[in-house]
Amino acid sequence: MDARIETTRFKVEGMDCASCASKVDTAARRVEGVEDVSVSVVSGTMSVKHSDAADLADLARRVSNLGYPTRQLQSTSTARPVDQHRDGHGDHDDQAGDSHLHLHGDEDADEGIPWWRTRKAILTASCGIALLLAYLVGRVVPDVGHWAFLVALLVGLVPIGRRAVAGAMAGSPFSIETLMSIAAMGAVVIGATEEAATVVLLFLVGEMLEGFAAGRARASIKGLADLVPKTALLVDGDGVREVQASSLALKQVVLVRPGDRIPADGAIVEGRGAIDEAPVTGESVPKSKGVGDTVFAGTINTDTAIRVRVAAAAADNTISRVIALVEEAQESKAPTERFIDRFSKIYTPGVLLVGALVATVPPLLMGASWSEWVYKGLAILLIGCPCALVISTPAAIAAALSAGARRGLLLKGGAVLEQLRTITMVAMDKTGTLTEGKPKVTDILAIGRSETQVLSMAAALETGSSHPLALAILARAKADKAPVPPGFDLAAVPGKGVTGSIGTDKAFLGSVEAAAERTTIPEDVRTRITALNDEGKTVSVLLANDSLAGIFAIRDEPRADAKPGLQALRDAGVGTVMLTGDNQRTASAIGASLGMDVRAGLLPEDKQRIVRELQSQGKVVAKVGDGINDAPALAAADVGIAMGGGTDVALETADAAVLHGRVTDIADMINLSKATMANIGQNITLALGLKAVFLVTTVIGVTGLWPAILADTGATVLVTANAMRLLAWRGSRSHSV
Repeated sequence: MDARIETTRFKVEGMDCASCASKVDTAARRVEGVEDVSVSVVSGTMSVKHSDAADLADLARRVSNLGYPTRQLQSTSTARPVDQHRDGHGDHDDQAGDSHLHLHGDEDADEGIPWWRTRKAILTASCGIALLLAYLVGRVVPDVGHWAFLVALLVGLVPIGRRAVAGAMAGSPFSIETLMSIAAMGAVVIGATEEAATVVLLFLVGEMLEGFAAGRARASIKGLADLVPKTALLVDGDGVREVQASSLALKQVVLVRPGDRIPADGAIVEGRGAIDEAPVTGESVPKSKGVGDTVFAGTINTDTAIRVRVAAAAADNTISRVIALVEEAQESKAPTERFIDRFSKIYTPGVLLVGALVATVPPLLMGASWSEWVYKGLAILLIGCPCALVISTPAAIAAALSAGARRGLLLKGGAVLEQLRTITMVAMDKTGTLTEGKPKVTDILAIGRSETQVLSMAAALETGSSHPLALAILARAKADKAPVPPGFDLAAVPGKGVTGSIGTDKAFLGSVEAAAERTTIPEDVRTRITALNDEGKTVSVLLANDSLAGIFAIRDEPRADAKPGLQALRDAGVGTVMLTGDNQRTASAIGASLGMDVRAGLLPEDKQRIVRELQSQGKVVAKVGDGINDAPALAAADVGIAMGGGTDVALETADAAVLHGRVTDIADMINLSKATMANIGQNITLALGLKAVFLVTTVIGVTGLWPAILADTGATVLVTANAMRLLAWRGSRSHSV
């Protein structure tokens, strides 16, 4: 029979790091009927694939018991054949909120409130006040000081203990809460109640600071969503009415006034304006855009009113896709992160074993003091807390992915981010990647007339044509402000050109061969045409009354940033090669101007084969492209990078994307990878180095419980703060990270 397989999303409050996500994932998977779980720390959500039999209320309750208040958002279902149909709880809308423990990222559901008003901050403050009161009571009434500190300890320890128990029952017995609970209770047993209460307070302070830092990374992504305006001005007949931007449908037209943000991805159908794309792409200079040009949701129309036809629903616009890519990337762990996850699962039980041995072996075998060595064993438990180590990698990766997204660099996961630093060869498509993808008039040679006159005549012949070469001539006429007179009897000559009457002249614009059939082309002009062809330029000849009037050279020119972008790659020790389906002469001319090797006349399978050849030579290859013909090579490369204006196929196949298509961003992406891995190395060294130092000093009796927890809390805060530095990364405009 058929049973529904549902995907239900939950809002999970307060997850700060990979350790939090791991606990949530483990608890959810233990619920009967759950088939798969995906947790996103950045978005604070959990997607659960489950059968009808899954008790979603129980699932939400279990996760909430861990200290992460959870509520259901939505579910979608699909039919799937199974052996038998089981009636279950199916589609619930319960909200588990009866076990809101106040620890490790337990944020208030009301987002956007100041950090000092969160439950975590209130708990930390309560514990601090209780400890201060206990100290005052101990000074005034020394006989009850011990009990006062015990009460202060319980204020912070009870939530920790409840979470340790809930974690153990949910499949995570070796958590940081377990280590803290054992250490604190052990300290009470040996009479170190005051120290135990202080240790718990310091732990809560560290957790609060960790949550604050993680919140900054989360806010970086949420800030992207805020770029899209909530309302839009929908053109309705002759009028305009305000509607919710999320309700806009495909092909509707919206009015965007000067200073307004564009509410949806689309194309301009009326007007021309300077569009500030800095919020989305990081491009500092507004771009002039007119009818037919694409605009992004969230960008700003700076000067004149324009009308935009909607090309993507709210859920599919550029901003939504960026956010979705970053959230998906958070769930794709880097190799380093996966290793640390595995290491910590062995490391934490190992710490418990070492602590137990330190506490018991010297007293049992050498007759040492039980209280002294139990104290040292408890300190080792605190030193061994893996929080700083566990957060060292995901915190840096989260910050890097966020910083990259803010600059228009989209990376589909930590594994991609980590591998980019190893790239030794970048294979790049020509059209639309190294070049603008739009032919431009590069040279005009006027014969017997002025340059403006021949440009006007050619533009008159091409008016109304959508051919790329025609558009290039019309664009040049507009840029040069050349008048475009009306043309009469305009007609296309198939495979040759176009004819028509311009004033008193009968004109023809077409290929060199077609023009040669109508008139004689002098040798010096032919020499000039050959030189232009050798530069990879297409030449069109203008005749007036069957006499030579001018020639136009047209070429798809390199992007303005192509040469500095390639130089930045070479400076980083990365080789470059052009792979293009264009003809050898044109490709060689562009390649020579950019100083790179060229492989031309390639089919899609040829590009893929060359990528494989480069890999067989020991090179780590990144393939950059924007079209369907690049998809096979993008998939074959070690890292596939889609350029911003690329097709959906290219974007889906690629591992990363450059939103605004600057060649310099390829080097920036590699530099971001290097900066991130250097940051992770610093974090791991800091986390393990501090633990090693305090482990030695504790065993030899120099330090105790307070310095131990300060070492752990301090390491966590330092590691997180160091990772957050990556949020300030600005690419090639930033001198350092």
